[in-house]
Amino acid sequence: MPLNTKLPFGSKALIARLNAHAERLGQARPRALYDGSASRYDALSFVVGATDESQLLLDCSRQRLDTPALEDLFQLAHEAGMPAAIHRLVSGAEVNATERRAALHMALRDPAQAPLSAAGCDVRPLVATERARLRAYVQGVLSGAIVGATGVAFRDVIQIGIGGSDLGVVMALQALKGYAQQSLRVHCVSNVDAAQLTDLLKDLNPATTLVLVCSKTFTTQETLSNARLARAWLIRALGESAVPQHVAAVSVNQAAMNVFGVGPTARFAMWDWVGGRYSLWSAIGLGLELAIGSAHFEQLLAGAHAMDLHFQSAPLHQNAPVILGLVGVWNRNFMGCAAHAVLPYTDRLNRFPAYLQQLIMESNGKTTRTNGLPVEWDTEAVLFGEPGSNAQHSFFQMLHQGTAAVSLDFLLPAVSPVGAQASQQLAISHCLAQAEAFALGFELNDVRVRLSEQGLADAAVEQLAPHKVHPGHRPSTIIAFRELSPRTLGMLIALYEHATFVKSVLWDINPFDQWGVELGKQLADSLAPVVRGEQRLAADSGLQQLVDRLTAWDNNG
Repeated sequence: MPLNTKLPFGSKALIARLNAHAERLGQARPRALYDGSASRYDALSFVVGATDESQLLLDCSRQRLDTPALEDLFQLAHEAGMPAAIHRLVSGAEVNATERRAALHMALRDPAQAPLSAAGCDVRPLVATERARLRAYVQGVLSGAIVGATGVAFRDVIQIGIGGSDLGVVMALQALKGYAQQSLRVHCVSNVDAAQLTDLLKDLNPATTLVLVCSKTFTTQETLSNARLARAWLIRALGESAVPQHVAAVSVNQAAMNVFGVGPTARFAMWDWVGGRYSLWSAIGLGLELAIGSAHFEQLLAGAHAMDLHFQSAPLHQNAPVILGLVGVWNRNFMGCAAHAVLPYTDRLNRFPAYLQQLIMESNGKTTRTNGLPVEWDTEAVLFGEPGSNAQHSFFQMLHQGTAAVSLDFLLPAVSPVGAQASQQLAISHCLAQAEAFALGFELNDVRVRLSEQGLADAAVEQLAPHKVHPGHRPSTIIAFRELSPRTLGMLIALYEHATFVKSVLWDINPFDQWGVELGKQLADSLAPVVRGEQRLAADSGLQQLVDRLTAWDNNG
């Protein structure tokens, strides 16, 4: 049956051509499509960056694509108004319509001084002032000019936040571990159950610990719960008067910071035009900047800015974020991939899939169009991932032979982050082998030949052969780079940020709100007194019965 994919944009003729491409390419034999030729690689690989040290390579030659299909995807982007949408984003337009906000996270990494307005205010001086304050604070902590209440330099920082106030910093701390200062350790705490914080505090000295609380409103339950526990820990050891010297914060709520005791010179701003999942570049990244130093943090910003400039200026057919976004829509809407795996072949990126889960699924996990009507097409795929070598021994079985349609991104550095190049070469060989296996598969006749060559009898071959068939046609992109430096990490993050925006334009959804997050928060607020035993639900409530069971276990303990 012919495909009948619907999308909000694109002429009927264009959508019909794309459906025909999908039918044709979906039915092609893997070895005929992925022929391994240099010409196919040249046509479907794209490079961003002028020098080896600052380049990202997108190899899309293992996607179920060819040049005619890709050209029609570029036409889809044009018909969806992609150039105008990109301009609206970078110029400070109100692209977050439901919250009536701009989305100017790119301004946080842009050294330009030309005015850029959001809500009638030029954001350039705000960003420059806060960047200077952050740099001075980092220098003060690292040099020992800013110390704790006992006059001793800080040795540890606890950054307390959740979601966008945690995931980016956690990911980047691991990714850039090789650039960390030796004099200061940075730890992140997010989980509300206090186990993470309790385990950490056992190994830290309050006199040499700085607590950094990250909450825009200073009302986030999970963050405040952990922050209060950390504050009490400081007070028990040092007294309440020590709190201002040991607590810094990123928030806009001055009154709440006053009550908490945040030091007056250790308060840093964030703005409504920066969403949480885009906030690593802001004061939320302070823990990371303390860990790697301002020079390396600014290289991270520079790498992201380089990708921003590419996104704004490159024509669509050479624009890496546009291409990655188009491939995502192609796989989701035309190839039926309901899931997407991100597979780094370096352990330094082991938290990158988790970071992308928030960035991508919180942005594009929507069922409502920008005009308020329901979507009539699939939006974001479920994203998961794990370092590739580990994943090969866990869920790759399903990816190779399971029934689910899953698309893949391989993240591949050429140079070892720890000087063990022989080991990195082994990782590279595994990555390339898996990408080839996913694309080409292993057909039944080839399996039979292989088993016969191993000396199996004909009956044994026929019995075993079906179980060794790999269907292939698992679409993948390899994103390769020389080494995982602050600059290349910045480029990589910005690549995915912009690709997420590209998909949102093609699906006509708002990627900058997250109302789905809010409902659970509201229900938690109303249930907290019930769990504490201060209120009760209706007598016949099954939920109250569950709470009673949990309470009984708590009391019996």
